[in-house]
Amino acid sequence: MTEPFLELRGVTKFRQGRAVVSEVSLEVRAGESVVIVGPSGSGKTTLLRIVAGLETPDEGEVWLEGRRVSARRHTLVPPYERHLGVVFQDLALWPHMTIGQHLDFVLKSERLSVAERLERRKDALARARIDQMDARYPHQLSGGEQQRAALARAIVTRPRLLLLDEPLSNLDPELRAELRQELRRVGRELDLTMLHVTHDRDEAAQLGDRVLRMRAGRVESLTASPR
Repeated sequence: MTEPFLELRGVTKFRQGRAVVSEVSLEVRAGESVVIVGPSGSGKTTLLRIVAGLETPDEGEVWLEGRRVSARRHTLVPPYERHLGVVFQDLALWPHMTIGQHLDFVLKSERLSVAERLERRKDALARARIDQMDARYPHQLSGGEQQRAALARAIVTRPRLLLLDEPLSNLDPELRAELRQELRRVGRELDLTMLHVTHDRDEAAQLGDRVLRMRAGRVESLTASPR
């Protein structure tokens, strides 16, 4: 039997003596899109940050591609070595940098030639469909274009795992529906494994192969998406 691409084993995280993530165990297969849905404060974002290596579990372990990357209060593999991309809810675009500079900054950690970095940058911008906007600053982009820029930055290193923290929550319904389709397209093109957190059930239904519901830090149900 093939081992899971991503595995969480009894992951727990405390804040001020309260478990915000409680004994979560989860397996994600390579190429699968799993959506975690639940209300604000249910532990979704904290769980995503633990997978990314931005926080450590107080109990339990995180395994990625057969490698233990986090264990009780220890980061065994730092975020930059986990070969993943992240799109944050607030997008985290730096106002003093053009979109092309955002991508170049991320690519500096890769051991690539100048020609390879340029090819990666052009490819990511094209896949996000903003290939004419690399010289623009974030404030010169619309909300949807900023979302695409954040996606381009997340995929420019060609990660195998993409983490999405409610990236569409601040958009109007029509634009949100359009970008859902774009996320599915990019995920298929790059054969990405995706872990996506949201409170939007429509978004979960369209983007998830499976939908994981969380409440008060616990996994309540794991279902196949009706999509």
